[in-house]
Amino acid sequence: MDVAGCPTIGYGHRILASETFLGGIQETEAAALLCADVQVAERAVERLVRVALTQGQFDALVDFVFNLGAGRLAASTLLRDLNAGEHDAAGEQLLHWDLAAGAVNAGLKTRREAEFALWGSAGRSQAAAVPGAGSSHSELPCDPRAIAVESGLRADPTDSRKISSKRAL
Repeated sequence: MDVAGCPTIGYGHRILASETFLGGIQETEAAALLCADVQVAERAVERLVRVALTQGQFDALVDFVFNLGAGRLAASTLLRDLNAGEHDAAGEQLLHWDLAAGAVNAGLKTRREAEFALWGSAGRSQAAAVPGAGSSHSELPCDPRAIAVESGLRADPTDSRKISSKRAL
């Protein structure tokens, strides 16, 4: 279970009502789920954001969507500020998403701080990720081991409990 009480498996894949993982999953299945989830998050960011982003900003938003879902980004002050061209204010908004059950959660606080650090960095490259034009994530084949190593994610493919992370995706 994640901090919101949702069942997860692998690298933090939220188990849908239509999915069953009796007996757990193998590492390759966890990696495939991670790739699919990251690609969904990338498409959501590309669809919702109407301004140019640095690679670090794009990466931070992909992690945010991976963790919280596209609906949360779509309805957020973060996205409203960003699409108004207020990049600094939008980055600061990341830090407000650290609550679980109405209280600050240490794990979410750490994750949001890592996203904020990504936001202020150039990310993997200096090139801007332009919404609708693809990104370095979308143009490269998904490498789940690289994502997991870079993010500090650890999978326990036999257990559907929350996967902890040292920093954001």
